Amino acid sequence: MSSTFLGMPAPPPRSPYGTGNLRGDRKFPRAAHDELRNEQLRRNLGRATRTIRAKRLDVTGELPDWEALREAGSAIKTDTMNRLPELLEQLERKVTEHGGTVHWARDGAEANEIVARLVEATGSRDVIKVKSMATQEIGLNEHLESVGITPYETDLAELIVQLAHDKPSHILVPAIHRNRDEIRQIFLKGIPGVDPGLDNVPAHLAAAARAYLREKFMTTEVAVSGANFGIAETGTLSVVESEGNGRMCLTMPDTLITVMGIEKVLPRHQDLEVFLQLLPRSSTGERMNPYTSLWTGVTPGDGPQDFHLILLDNGRTAALADRIGREALNCIRCSACLNVCPVYERTGGHAYGSTYPGPIGAVLTPQLAGMHAAKDDPNSSLPYASSLCGACFDACPVKIDIPSLLVELRHQNTEQTGVTAEKLAMRAAATVMKHPKLFTAAQKGAGLGRVLGGRDGKISHLPPPFDGWSDSRDTAVPPKRTFRSWLASAEGAATMRDAADEYRRNEKDEKDGKKEKDA
Repeated sequence: MSSTFLGMPAPPPRSPYGTGNLRGDRKFPRAAHDELRNEQLRRNLGRATRTIRAKRLDVTGELPDWEALREAGSAIKTDTMNRLPELLEQLERKVTEHGGTVHWARDGAEANEIVARLVEATGSRDVIKVKSMATQEIGLNEHLESVGITPYETDLAELIVQLAHDKPSHILVPAIHRNRDEIRQIFLKGIPGVDPGLDNVPAHLAAAARAYLREKFMTTEVAVSGANFGIAETGTLSVVESEGNGRMCLTMPDTLITVMGIEKVLPRHQDLEVFLQLLPRSSTGERMNPYTSLWTGVTPGDGPQDFHLILLDNGRTAALADRIGREALNCIRCSACLNVCPVYERTGGHAYGSTYPGPIGAVLTPQLAGMHAAKDDPNSSLPYASSLCGACFDACPVKIDIPSLLVELRHQNTEQTGVTAEKLAMRAAATVMKHPKLFTAAQKGAGLGRVLGGRDGKISHLPPPFDGWSDSRDTAVPPKRTFRSWLASAEGAATMRDAADEYRRNEKDEKDGKKEKDA
């Protein structure tokens, strides 16, 4: 019999299972095991993340108030999440007042349908795209292609990924796993009419992409973008980028469709002064973004004359309902946590199976899409894809405590999993520890484990079902005798007496010293 009754509030829905790009087809340990064999990937990632880390440290170190900026960013985002509904309604009202149209999408499937319908209404069969995590999250490109609309990524790294029929592996630099030789081959195969003599010089590769995209900018009537920020106070949207392709997409087409996650709203226009300092320094290691585009609705005779804003939920309300986990919605997608994460640096982004890799992805993906949507859900392994070293917390510009969120998600996963071998083992251990006689017998039995140890005094391989533990760590062999048996022996008793005598002597010396000082 169900305990649900009319009027009982239901938990907000997660992103629907089987849609978009918020779930891989393998659990993280298996995927990471395969990615670790790719030596080229590890070299590419190591070189790129080291470079970005060094640049970030240089430019953040210039600011005497960097920590104050982080505190301000965190406070603004926390305030935003605390009153998100009213801010979104204010944003809708302001965008509408300035000639735009606002659509609300409960999930990725609904957002995809809205975008496709709007594009079809223009009569165009092509769209140019600004780099957008939200559209990647919902699988917009795949949906558009399925209805006969061709999307063209205009960000250089996104273009590389698209032409290679690949998946992004980094929030900021989606093609970070590719080197220049690989990119040259991708361009030779994927760009029509490219010079067959194209070499791997970065400037020449960029020129080839520029020539290919220039025609798209000049002839395509519809653009699709994401948004870094949406200002509730004014209805202003913002996109920051480094190449200028975004500026072309946001100003030249007749129709602009923006897909924005609902957590990207900010209360006031003045709040931008904080985030336009935090974001570029944390993401690209620059003092400011080369291109910062701001637009408010529609301006007659200037820029797109038909503007649509799609406010995307897709599990964000479910994350907001989590009293602890909602902190992850403060993320501004800078990728600083990826660049300092030892796990990400060695496995790459594809092992996470989601649009959002790295530490923040290990937190955000399970919250948006859930961890138990299917049997052996790959997302249930993501909270464990971390050493909990804390480097991500130190690097985050809005001070998201990612390690604590990962621990909370591990707790939630354990609670939701039901009866497992691990739970049964813990219950058995608790029973043994509650009864002294059982505990003593268990200690004696554990001594048999010494036969499994090597000459170094460590156990490298445990039998099932404990082999999962020894796969990734060594275990010290049990001691020849337990602490309790040692304590009960003559040697233990003598040691404890000596310790007690030494304590009394030290105490007496301290008292004598205090008397001399007082005298």
